[in-house]
Amino acid sequence: MGTFRLYTGTDGQSHVEPVELEQAREWVSGLPATQIAFRVDPVGRFIDWHPAPRRQFVIVLSGRLEIGLGDGSTHVFGPGDARLVEDTTGRGHTTRVHGDQPCVTATVPLAAG
Repeated sequence: MGTFRLYTGTDGQSHVEPVELEQAREWVSGLPATQIAFRVDPVGRFIDWHPAPRRQFVIVLSGRLEIGLGDGSTHVFGPGDARLVEDTTGRGHTTRVHGDQPCVTATVPLAAG
């Protein structure tokens, strides 16, 4: 279980970095959100290159989700992992359900501002 940030770097590519909650003052004090949506993606689901549609948290509730980056690396997230997804520009990332279970996520778009 961990917290991560997915963002667009100055190279136009998406990158993942771990976030220590003790140092993420904004995350701990609260971020304005607009809604929450739950999603179930089936085993084998693959979404090709795409930037995030908006700044949002994606929290894996069950199953595993693999994110592919432009440098060829992949990162697998499981239950309890929360990602602040901010790669709204550039090529974006790929998304794949990893393993033999559907992946259930909660997505929380952040309010603009």
